[in-house]
Amino acid sequence: MLGAALVAGVLACSPTYDWRTVSNNASGYSVDLPAKPGADQRSLDVGGTTMRMRVQTAEVGGAVFVVGTLDLPDAQPATQQKALDFLRDGLARNLGAPPAAHAVDVPLAAGGAVQGIELDLTGKADNPAGFGNAGGKAEARTIHARLVARGTHAYQLAIVGREQPPVEQVDQFFQSFRLY
Repeated sequence: MLGAALVAGVLACSPTYDWRTVSNNASGYSVDLPAKPGADQRSLDVGGTTMRMRVQTAEVGGAVFVVGTLDLPDAQPATQQKALDFLRDGLARNLGAPPAAHAVDVPLAAGGAVQGIELDLTGKADNPAGFGNAGGKAEARTIHARLVARGTHAYQLAIVGREQPPVEQVDQFFQSFRLY
């Protein structure tokens, strides 16, 4: 009886992941999100150049799953690298953590992959994702992110929360992302 009550209590506290595939033709990707996504956009100053950032977010159990697309003025490798550096450094700055990253392959819908970078950051921030609800005080956060550029877009996939969701949920999100 006590065991059943404990299991019921744990299940009642477990977040519900309602995975759905979202295709974003304007930004050139598809991804699985764990809840109905919201959207936002804003202009950012990237090294003196104004660029539009569009985001889709889904929140489950205190973790925010974010896909951001930064529209680049051209597809030059130097512009792509400048955007990736801006995104990487911004995430690290938001948490006051070093921007250590390692290479990762990001799949293309048509087959193959492009190289991106992956980061795992832990620190304190008011609003680490840069979108959505800002907390009134600095709180411990983790960010697991992938950054990649292709053509005239730079992409930021991130899971932001007090702690990371279970590994199978993290894998579902990152492994489902496909660039067109």
